Amino acid sequence: MNLSDSSKKLIHLIGSAGYEAYAVGGCVRDFLMQRPCDDIDITTSAKPDELEKILSDNNIKFIETGIKHGTVTAVMEDGSVFEVTTYRTEGAYSDSRHPEDVTFVSDVNDDLARRDFTINAIAYNDSKGFADPYGGRADIDMKIIRAVGDADTRFKEDALRIMRAVRFASVLGFDIEEKTKKALFNNKELLKNISNERIYTELSKLLMGENVYNILVEYKDIIAVAVAELEPIFNVEQNTKWHIYDVWHHTAKSVEQAPKDLALRYTMLLHDIGKAYTKTTDENGTDHFKGHQKISGEYALTALKRLKAPNEITNRVMAVVPIHDMHIGTEEKNIKKWLLRLGENTLRDLIAVKRSDKLAQNPEMIAEELKRLDITEEKLNAVIAAGEPFEVKNLAVNGNDVMALGYKGREIGIVLNTVLEKVIDGELQNNKETIIGFLTDFKL
Repeated sequence: MNLSDSSKKLIHLIGSAGYEAYAVGGCVRDFLMQRPCDDIDITTSAKPDELEKILSDNNIKFIETGIKHGTVTAVMEDGSVFEVTTYRTEGAYSDSRHPEDVTFVSDVNDDLARRDFTINAIAYNDSKGFADPYGGRADIDMKIIRAVGDADTRFKEDALRIMRAVRFASVLGFDIEEKTKKALFNNKELLKNISNERIYTELSKLLMGENVYNILVEYKDIIAVAVAELEPIFNVEQNTKWHIYDVWHHTAKSVEQAPKDLALRYTMLLHDIGKAYTKTTDENGTDHFKGHQKISGEYALTALKRLKAPNEITNRVMAVVPIHDMHIGTEEKNIKKWLLRLGENTLRDLIAVKRSDKLAQNPEMIAEELKRLDITEEKLNAVIAAGEPFEVKNLAVNGNDVMALGYKGREIGIVLNTVLEKVIDGELQNNKETIIGFLTDFKL
């Protein structure tokens, strides 16, 4: 296993002092899967005070980041940082998240017994090789997520492991072993004890996974505990020529089709929530969802606020969900008007969302729509490349020019926006002389 020089040095120093030390957990798993890993955790038989003496004797700075639970953070000379935790067993978990107490132990296998999944319960150092008492390497080869020991116990100890299991299955493309899967569903309500920030972090990673469609479909009842707003769309049929999926399968497929951009994936996850509340069926048996965009936006905002999503994510999602079904068009004039209304970045998000939405519909009905979106994007690129006006700042006149004609206060903004609309519509050329001539006779 190719450990960094600094981690090797730290493990060697601890070993030279008469203790054991291993790289452990995700970094070992990722190495075995030939995945990059920048975060190396270390576990050791040295107790915290013994570890701190080793670090001090070798002029290595350290921070007591989790001393109660045996964790000291070592800051190496090259700036690299490693969390080093003493081998331990854990007491009762009264809050479904944190052990009330820990007991330091001397055997690495005892420490590995407290970990969540076998693929994360592997330790390594160069002198002793792998410590793998629970068959983690075999499970990696078989692409299986399996709890260490009794799955029910693992999830009752720390309910966040429920989200971690489905997140790993999405990101790694693994299946969840049957006993572990059963325990996931049996304990899903414990997720209500987990902070929204933790749920958001795990859900975000899940949404970016290659296997996201299968996980959203198979583990929807777990996802619904994390985002209750989604549950009403689980069994909403869509009897229209445009759809081959019910609303939830369409939603999951649209997430899968979206670019790997977290805001866009959250947009697709939340874009059709309103369909549960707006569905009507006409005399021909065709379903309609009039006004679902606005309601989807309301529920999406509630969910994102509760999850404490960053403002940047929330703002991008909310800029698009309430308008995601609106027609952009392929005419340059229309594209400029959308640019005026949304700005370039949001318009690009809207195009990406509409494309993801179409790719999750009836494949026999989407070819022309996708072609039009391609044309729209091409013309958008051309407008941007040509520097054509779509914002007031692109005009050949500015506020000072308008003030010189006698306009004041709010009138200035109104006049500039009027000029911009006429330039976009092709009614006015974007040069200063022409615009000033127009404004000389213009009346508000």
